[in-house]
Amino acid sequence: MKIAVMGYGTVGSGVVEVIEAHSDVIPKRTGGKSLEVAHILDLRDFPGDSHASLFTKDFYDILNDDEVKIVAETMGGVNPAFDFTMKLLQAGKSVVTSNKELVAHKGLELLETAEKNGVNYLFEASVGGGIPIIRPITQCLAANNIEGIAGILNGTTNFILTMMIEKGMSFDEALKLAQDKGYAEKDPTADVQGHDACRKVCILASLAFGKHVYPSQVETEGITNISLEDVSYINSVDGVIKLLGQIKYISEDSIAAFVSPAVVYHGSQLASVHDVFNAVLVRGDAVGDVCFYGPGAGKLPTASAVVADMIDCAKHSDRKKIFGWGAGEEDYVVDYKACIKMPFYVRAKATCTQINSAFSEVKYLSRKGQPSDEVAFITDIMTENELKKRLDGIPVLNIIKVTNY
Repeated sequence: MKIAVMGYGTVGSGVVEVIEAHSDVIPKRTGGKSLEVAHILDLRDFPGDSHASLFTKDFYDILNDDEVKIVAETMGGVNPAFDFTMKLLQAGKSVVTSNKELVAHKGLELLETAEKNGVNYLFEASVGGGIPIIRPITQCLAANNIEGIAGILNGTTNFILTMMIEKGMSFDEALKLAQDKGYAEKDPTADVQGHDACRKVCILASLAFGKHVYPSQVETEGITNISLEDVSYINSVDGVIKLLGQIKYISEDSIAAFVSPAVVYHGSQLASVHDVFNAVLVRGDAVGDVCFYGPGAGKLPTASAVVADMIDCAKHSDRKKIFGWGAGEEDYVVDYKACIKMPFYVRAKATCTQINSAFSEVKYLSRKGQPSDEVAFITDIMTENELKKRLDGIPVLNIIKVTNY
């Protein structure tokens, strides 16, 4: 079976490598169908590459090749990836992708087009890189009502926080190290501001609860305000800070979804996820908590998930998989600040007397070198709106949610 790859960057070149390295194994997993790379689309030149005869700069070489049945889209971004993918699906070709931004923004339209044309649109690699999470949610956990999901969904931010926690680096020092190691882009905004994790939350929420969730509906906070002072205070109560994407079931007609730093106590499976690794914890009403852990990015881990989707498409070439979600609604994602109760970590320029007059019960924290005019504490369970009211007039230095995962 002939296939094509659009985008020959880190992931795209990995897809070709994985297909070639496993050419003897793939037919055993597709019912005898091999995967043969017929075209590689990229506007760049790759002099000396062994696949020179396969390169094209013309998308229509792929679209008009009737023998190409499956296409891997590893270009990234919304355009022209959306236009190309839509045309391929309309032409009766299945498409698989690692492109989280495209799925988060346009997944509903592409899934509907795939359904209409009797082909598949699959995106296992878009959330956890090499971590299997899409199939487990839609198949293995199908007997459960999902109560919530919490995920460390971005390797760059997890590496930065790990360096702050374990090496005592400042945020700026840890970011520079991440850039030097190639974990962070020259412009790290999408990672450190939480936008990358937000897109993955949208995909997970859409799959778990059946309605499309858009990035604009997910309130997102990054890690740029996390300081070594916060790390030290939270360490004193046997906790760590992680950037978490969280999704909580509210009712048949509503969910809460947000991305923010969170205090995770040791004992949680999420607390031990270090460096660039990712993890997704899913809470089901029957199974309880299950955690999926592994490399959330990288050439071969991500490519392995893309190729697995291509194998799935080859196996289902004569039938459409039941897969996807329905249309979303403007008020489907509720304001979590008004309805989700949790404890909070607070650091402020204040006295214990001021805090005791505002809160009925808090747990005070301490750190080495703590200034006399600085307090840090963990609150009782309350909504964020209630917290803000109680803190009115108090100079707050930072607030971090405390998770129950």
